Formats: sequence, structure tokens, C-alpha cells
Amino acid sequence: MNKWIVLLVCTMAGNAMAQERIYRCGNEYTNSAAVAKQRNCQVMEGGHVTVVHTDGGGAGTSSAKAASSEPKPAVSNRAVQVDPNQQKARDNDARAILQAELKKAQDKLNALKAEFNDGNPTKSALELRNPQVFNERLEALKANIARQEADVAGIQRELSRHSGG
Repeated sequence: MNKWIVLLVCTMAGNAMAQERIYRCGNEYTNSAAVAKQRNCQVMEGGHVTVVHTDGGGAGTSSAKAASSEPKPAVSNRAVQVDPNQQKARDNDARAILQAELKKAQDKLNALKAEFNDGNPTKSALELRNPQVFNERLEALKANIARQEADVAGIQRELSRHSGG
């Protein structure tokens, strides 16, 4: 019989705690009605709120304080020296990659311009029946050409930076 009384008391205590109102004040939560009224908070209904205290006390903060008080290793402001031959090889590799990218971008630009055909691309059967589809393709081609021209110009600028140094 004593087990049932203990169980009943625990259940009632749990229900009493569960029925305590929780208020949401923006990103903060409180169970104090006075604070909630002062801050014009909203009552939280039908959900569980887990609160994690971060008020400076507790086991988690002591290790964080200890870690922040440890001395940090000195950092040198000097740049790391690279062998001039190794740097020259890196520069040559970068230049070769940029030249390959430039060739690929120029080829794609030439293909787009050929398809555009000075504003008169070849119309498909669908485009002959529906001029709107043709106009959409024409606008897309113009946008792709402009983007590809910008890509080519950017690669050329980058290549001139590598060639100039």
C-alpha cells in the first residue's frame, strides 16, 4: 500500500510541475508570472521547454575558463619562405591551368555566338509555331553570351596578373 501512496505523491508532484506556466519573452523563457507580465510575454501552450542555464556558474564554465587562461603559443608574423624554384613551378602550373580554362571558355563563347548567329538563330519546329519559345531562347542565349564574355575577361585579368609577376 505504501508503494501506491509514494507513486501517487510523485505523480501529483510531477503534474503540479508540469502545469506550471511557462512564458516566452522573445528568445527567453520564464516561469515567473511577474516577469512575464512586466515584459508582456506569451504563455507557452502544449509543449515541453528544456532550459539550459548559462549564468557563469556550473561545471561547464569552469573548464571553459581554464582553457581560456592557458597560455597561447606565440604566432610569428613572418611569411613562410618557399624555395624560388618551387615557387616558379607553382606559378607555371597556375598559368597553364588558367590558359587551359581560358581556351575552354573561349571555345564555349564561340559556340554560343555561332548558335546565336547575330540574333538570327535557327528556329526549331516548336519555335516556328510558338514565337514566345523562340524569344525566350534568344534571351537565354544573350544572357549566356554575356556571362561567358565576363568569364573570359576575368580569366584574362587573372592570367595577366600571373604573367606580370
